[in-house]
Amino acid sequence: MFCGLPPASSMPLFANAVFTISAAKLNDLPPPSGAEIAFAGRSNSGKSSAINTLAGRTRLAFVSKTPGRTQLINFFRLVNGAFLVDLPGYGYADVPEEIRRQWQGVLAAYLTRRTSICGLVLIMDARRPLTELDRQMLAWFGPTGKPIHILLTKADKLTRSEAAKILQATRSELAPWADQVSVQLFSSLKKTGVDEAERIIGNWLGVADEGAEKSAEKRNAPG
Repeated sequence: MFCGLPPASSMPLFANAVFTISAAKLNDLPPPSGAEIAFAGRSNSGKSSAINTLAGRTRLAFVSKTPGRTQLINFFRLVNGAFLVDLPGYGYADVPEEIRRQWQGVLAAYLTRRTSICGLVLIMDARRPLTELDRQMLAWFGPTGKPIHILLTKADKLTRSEAAKILQATRSELAPWADQVSVQLFSSLKKTGVDEAERIIGNWLGVADEGAEKSAEKRNAPG
């Protein structure tokens, strides 16, 4: 899928992302003004850390073990005019049921009705992929026909062979979705998987590999 944005900047795709607005309800969402890349995942799946790693920042997205800023839908403008949209974490056990249902309702409505969404980045803990709630997210967004990219985070907590097996098992289970869903391993701690994620998401935005190549050069530079 190509969202038809202006030519790419020479910098990494998510570099210099700037916070623009938070929305607690659908009525608070800003009018669509650019392609949106939605990031979603279970609470404590490593979503905020993944966003920070992709952006090369330490606190672009709020990292916490308790629900905080990510109770809101947070918009970050990218240099090419697109938006990174950080959605509320879902599945947090200690949240009252009424609030949890409210969050799920907002998530479902945003993912199914927001026409400016270009694709969904779904964050899953590599040690516990494809939970019931993850499948619910796929069920909500899948019918849009837009691309979904899964980051299996915290891959550094697994051995190489364990990670490879989980990656293969996840891809096999999602084989019926192969034309729409892609899967990769990711580690915010080790900074692994960043280039692959930038390449895939960049393709959604029509910026191809340039941003990922620049990002790789920067990370591999001496000193």
